Amino acid sequence: MNNTYAASEPKRAEIDFLRGVTLLEFGASWCGYCRAAQPLIASALSERPAIRHIKVEDGKGRPLGRSFRVTLWPTLIFLKDGKEIARLVRPADAAVISEALDRVSGTV
Repeated sequence: MNNTYAASEPKRAEIDFLRGVTLLEFGASWCGYCRAAQPLIASALSERPAIRHIKVEDGKGRPLGRSFRVTLWPTLIFLKDGKEIARLVRPADAAVISEALDRVSGTV
């Protein structure tokens, strides 16, 4: 699990060309909802070390978040080969995150 929101975001084309399973997380370090979700995300990812986790600091005018139409934090976007398979906004349960990871990984 990546513990720090990246201040510099990747380009959308880079995300679209990723191979395999990726969890793309949008949020901010000062966001209470984001901080509350961190242990849930960590728990869900702990059994899936092969899943790429990209944390992007989001905010007004940030192109990557806007390209995914992110409006609330944290927003978790589950990608397979660069394509969005699932999305969770402000998850409150690690099991829901695990289910989405299983779905995108094809283990369900």
